[in-house]
Amino acid sequence: MKIGFIGTGNMGGAILRGYVNSGKSGGNSLYICNRTRERSDRIVSELSGPVTVCQDARELVRACDIVIIGVKPQGMEELLKEIAPEVSEGKVFVSMAAGVSIAAIKKYLGEKTGIIRIMPNTPAMVGKAMTSLSPCEYVSESELEAVKVIFDSIGRAEVVPEHMIDCVIGVSGSSPAYTYMYIDALAKAAEARGMEAEAARIFAAQSVLGAAEMVLQSSESPEQLRINVCSPGGTTIEAVNSLIDNDFEKIVREAFEAAVNRSIEMTGGTKK
Repeated sequence: MKIGFIGTGNMGGAILRGYVNSGKSGGNSLYICNRTRERSDRIVSELSGPVTVCQDARELVRACDIVIIGVKPQGMEELLKEIAPEVSEGKVFVSMAAGVSIAAIKKYLGEKTGIIRIMPNTPAMVGKAMTSLSPCEYVSESELEAVKVIFDSIGRAEVVPEHMIDCVIGVSGSSPAYTYMYIDALAKAAEARGMEAEAARIFAAQSVLGAAEMVLQSSESPEQLRINVCSPGGTTIEAVNSLIDNDFEKIVREAFEAAVNRSIEMTGGTKK
C-alpha cells in the first residue's frame, strides 16, 4: 500500500514519525510533500525507513492509495482544488482539519470519494495520542483498518460517527491544554512550599500520568478510584472537598462546552 502525507508539520510530522518508529509501516511505501523541499528533506533525515519526497501534492495523490492531509483549516480549500483532478476510485483521503466537514471536502473531491475525518491531539508527539476516526460511507472496512493501524501506532484510535467529532474535540482534542494548566497549578503550588521547580514539574506530571493509566487499566469508574484514595479525615479528602466546594467539576464542564461550541461554530453549525 502507498501512503502519503501532505504536510509534515507538528501534527503531520508526529504521525509520520510515530508510524515509522512503531515498525508497523513495513511493507508500505511512504510519500511526503511540503510547501518547501527543505522541510521534507529534514524530516526524511530523521526517519529510519525510506520515504519518497514528492514535488507537489498532485504528484503525491497520483501515487498514493491513502492520503493523510496535515494542512491547517485555512489552507484546505486551496489544497483540495489543487488535488481534485488527481482523485480516482479507490483512494482514501484522511483529514485532520478542524471545522472542515466530510461534506465540505466532498464538494471538491467528489461525492463518492473515500474520506475519513480524524481528530488527533498533541500527545501524538510522544506516542500517546488519542485519535478519533470518522469514515464516510465510501470507505471500506479494510481501508478503515489500514488507517486505524497508522493512528494506533501513535497512541490509541477509536472509530466514532462524524456528528460526535465536536464532542471529541472537547474531551480529547483540546483537553491536553486543560491538563497542562492543572499540572502547572500543582507544580507552582509545590514551588511555593519550597520544592525545586524541576522536581515539582516531575512530581505533578508523573502523578497525572499514573492516574490516567489507572483509569485506563481499572474496571472501576474514575469516581470510584477517587473514593478509594480518600481516607476519612486524611489529606486527600481535604483536597477533594476543597475542589468540590469550588465547583471544580463545573469549571471543567464549562471549559469542555466552550471547546465544543467553538468547534460547532467553525463547522458552521449552531451551538446548543
